[in-house]
Amino acid sequence: MRVAITGGAGFIGGNLARELLSRPEVSRVSVVDDLSTGGKANLEGLDVEFHEGTVLDPGLLDEAFTGADAVVHLAALPSVPRSVRDPLGSHHANATGTLQVLEAARRAGGPHVVAASSSSVYGANPVLPKHEGLRTAPLSPYAVSKQATESYLVAYHHCYGLRVLPFRFFNVFGPLQPAGHAYAAVIPAFVDAAVAGRPVVLHGDGSQTRDFTYVGTVCRVLADAVLRGVAHPEPVNLAFGTRTSLRELLGELESLVGAPIAVERTGPRAGDVPHSQADNSRLRSLFPDVEPVPLREGLARTVEWFREGVQG
Repeated sequence: MRVAITGGAGFIGGNLARELLSRPEVSRVSVVDDLSTGGKANLEGLDVEFHEGTVLDPGLLDEAFTGADAVVHLAALPSVPRSVRDPLGSHHANATGTLQVLEAARRAGGPHVVAASSSSVYGANPVLPKHEGLRTAPLSPYAVSKQATESYLVAYHHCYGLRVLPFRFFNVFGPLQPAGHAYAAVIPAFVDAAVAGRPVVLHGDGSQTRDFTYVGTVCRVLADAVLRGVAHPEPVNLAFGTRTSLRELLGELESLVGAPIAVERTGPRAGDVPHSQADNSRLRSLFPDVEPVPLREGLARTVEWFREGVQG
């Protein structure tokens, strides 16, 4: 099997490339990445076919998708705050980029397309846990662009018969996730500060809750979806129904690093959702055998990866 990954030099993409190449059924992995948020170091030691450039380039996509049996579309400009500062950039990368990927998939003969949406599409809807039948209520340009991503996949399934699987990711974390920038996700930002002995910056009062999902679990599900050709005409939550507050997260980190963590409090961020938790019934019906890595175990692996980076 031949698989193309857009955004394959990013945090999730690099982990997925490793997972796919560990599977004997996979003969080739091609990666498309413009290196705006990823890096070639995430693919170090991997035998991948690398195509440097943006998913907004149809010719580049045609090269990367030639002969592909499946495409995993991860390329995006992440971060709610980034989208608030640059809504057009998020739209072009995430919404128009997805449309270009789908058109390239059509030109390539219709490979199976698995793509990343986001739990941020639920936005202001207060119902917990979040199930896929809920009304979406995006609170940020990023969330709107991700809703466009999954809506385009559904439309291409119905209009062109494309086999698709849109996943709604919930706060994915783990090794390779960058920390040292203004738009870092909460776990790498917390872990990086804790390992270095710096204060952790906490937006709001820490009562916000998230359904954190370890990247290894996500990549096993993605690989299984590709290898089994799992398709679904509607979005699927990719998370496991946990609910952890940021204060609880800090407590777990203190236990793992073995030292108190200083906290620097600041105001809440525009566009942030206060609470997030997945209903995973649809996921379980499609992937009944998946066993998620528990939060503490995933955090321990993440702390170890950051410590190795500091020592290196």
